[in-house]
Amino acid sequence: MRIVYHLGAHCTDDDRLVRCLLKNRARLAEQGIVVPAPTRYRKLLRDTALQLRGAAASEETEAMILDQIMDEPSADRLILSWTSFLSFPAYAVSNGLYGQGGQRLRTFTQIFPDIEAEFCLAIRNPATFLPDLRDRAREKGHDDILEGVDPLSLRWSGAVRGILDHNPGVPLTVWCDEDTPLIWPEVLAVVSGHATGTVLEDSDELLGLLLTEAGLARYHAYCREHPPQSVSQRRRIVTAFLERFGRPERIEVPITLPGWTEELVAALTREYLTDVERIAQIPGVRLLEP
Repeated sequence: MRIVYHLGAHCTDDDRLVRCLLKNRARLAEQGIVVPAPTRYRKLLRDTALQLRGAAASEETEAMILDQIMDEPSADRLILSWTSFLSFPAYAVSNGLYGQGGQRLRTFTQIFPDIEAEFCLAIRNPATFLPDLRDRAREKGHDDILEGVDPLSLRWSGAVRGILDHNPGVPLTVWCDEDTPLIWPEVLAVVSGHATGTVLEDSDELLGLLLTEAGLARYHAYCREHPPQSVSQRRRIVTAFLERFGRPERIEVPITLPGWTEELVAALTREYLTDVERIAQIPGVRLLEP
């Protein structure tokens, strides 16, 4: 069996991925892919990791935890999704960007020391990610997590290296949240591992958020009449519909953080693009691109 840890990150997915896979749970189960409800494992894994304090679980503990997560007697692939595997939002920038994420993630994989692991992570331009993260932390009653933090010092590549350093040999797939509308079917396939040709129901939730209601209906009608013959053709179709029927308020994210200038936003964006190139060169990382 292999356990796939979908790590979020925060402010990228909002559980859309796991909701889609849950809706297709029966179909995926036919292929040996188990998708438990997050309520069955998020608090359980957090509490178990605290009890183990980084030590490897015994065979008995591992089996007991799996029994609480799964109804199935066995699986080829188990999907666990939680944006706080790397950190809670309030602490995501307390020591670099997810500076303790790799070590924290190791405490979770040690709950299942005898089972292969795989990681999947979406990253996002810090120019929009950091204000969103700050707002979510403040909604939970925390102080301004960006106070005293130089946003230009935060690198996703550092978080990626930390994940790999503390979890050697575990494959990691990374994609940019900004690309998700164009690569969503590939993201679902990478995380679930379903067989080629598998059709997932309700896999257009993301497009439904970005397109007008009329635009989504026309997109579906167009694809019925002209089924995409390749991944690249589907991406071209999606791009065309986003350009014509996209909701500007959903596609163009306003940045209103006090003290942030257009120059800073531009610098963060340039550094992000450079950082993505760094990540693509890190051994053990697969970068999904449009």
